[in-house]
Amino acid sequence: MTFDAIDQKLIQLLQQDSKQTNKELSNKLNLSVTAVYERIKKLENQGVINKYVALVNKEKVNKSFVAFCHVKLVQHTQEYVIKFEKEVTSLQEVLECYHISGDYDYLLKVLVKDMEAFREFMVNRLTKINHIGSTHSMFVINQVKHTTAINV
Repeated sequence: MTFDAIDQKLIQLLQQDSKQTNKELSNKLNLSVTAVYERIKKLENQGVINKYVALVNKEKVNKSFVAFCHVKLVQHTQEYVIKFEKEVTSLQEVLECYHISGDYDYLLKVLVKDMEAFREFMVNRLTKINHIGSTHSMFVINQVKHTTAINV
């Protein structure tokens, strides 16, 4: 999809702060409030903008332990893939799950309170999924960069 310079700037501004009013956006873009509204609606209708969310500070909610967990299934059958994906989506500790290439089948981003909570998650939640053959976990020492903004 191709965007003109105004759409690109509008998307950038909304990704920085989606709570800006159309009036504030119109001033920054040198457009009328109506034009901003119409552009936003167009981006929403085209599926460019999926939803608006609040980004929560993980330290403030006592969930600052981040782990990345590789998961290998015992078999690569369609049945096992579908079952695993269905079950992993119900785990609230899993923020992101990717089906990947390479030595492992999936990469999970897990967010919990601490190492003890991670162990609890692994032992009592993740490894109870029957079709997991093996896992390999890595823990975040320091977050160097984190953004939700996509450059268009």
